[in-house]
Amino acid sequence: MISRRSALGGLAATALPALAGCGGQPPKGAGFDHAAAAPPRHSVPGLDAVIDISHNVTVSDLAAVRRSNILAVLHKVSEGGDWFDPSFAPRRRQAEAAGLLWGGYHFGTRQYSGERQAAAFLSACQPGPATVMALDLEPNDGNPRNTMTLGQAEEFVLAVQRATGRLPLLYTHPAWANGERYGRRRLSLDRPILPGSTLARCDLWLADYREHPQIPNAWADRGWRLWQYVADETAANFAHGSQARAVEGVGHCDRNLFNGDEAGLFRFWKSGGRTA
Repeated sequence: MISRRSALGGLAATALPALAGCGGQPPKGAGFDHAAAAPPRHSVPGLDAVIDISHNVTVSDLAAVRRSNILAVLHKVSEGGDWFDPSFAPRRRQAEAAGLLWGGYHFGTRQYSGERQAAAFLSACQPGPATVMALDLEPNDGNPRNTMTLGQAEEFVLAVQRATGRLPLLYTHPAWANGERYGRRRLSLDRPILPGSTLARCDLWLADYREHPQIPNAWADRGWRLWQYVADETAANFAHGSQARAVEGVGHCDRNLFNGDEAGLFRFWKSGGRTA
């Protein structure tokens, strides 16, 4: 997942409309290296029943998504402190009516404090007891100066915890979490996420498109809760060997494994993602 808007002209730039959702244009991957054209290859156990999308993904039938053996959807809610995905609320109603579990994520930036970003996210997400929440922490290659810092991410998750009583998932790549240079611009987080730190208390939503994902150092003893193992950039990718990943009812989406079985997924989601 990358920034869904065009590059900002600096930290104080005016917000612009989003350009790309999960699989939208311009190509998804300004921060992470996606391997969407190749068929999924992994031998890691898990339940392949979670997708993530945003407003740039065409959604024709969420009931069909559910019939495609998808159990849960994570949808973009917000970015920074002043942009909100217009599709989140209407799709939420449709998804819940179709029997899908629902969640929302926020793309973090540097433009506003973590606390302000959390307030914006919560105002739009309106999380209920069974709404899974997530913070997307990754390099902002489109505007490097607007990349969220570790301190801002900590402010965000603590503000969410104060408001809801639970921590959000943290979506990140192992290299980024470990403070290594990553992405096309070879950016790095201002400091690595350490074991036992505030962010390490969050369940990990891991983005890694290799056959065997790397666990970031801060989660070495816990592993991942969700693993985004493949990203479909456009529907055209389906014509290049990835049709097995296509989900009925949406044009394209990212696919995620849940670390557990179906009963475990329902328990996790019904608790709102509360870590045991």
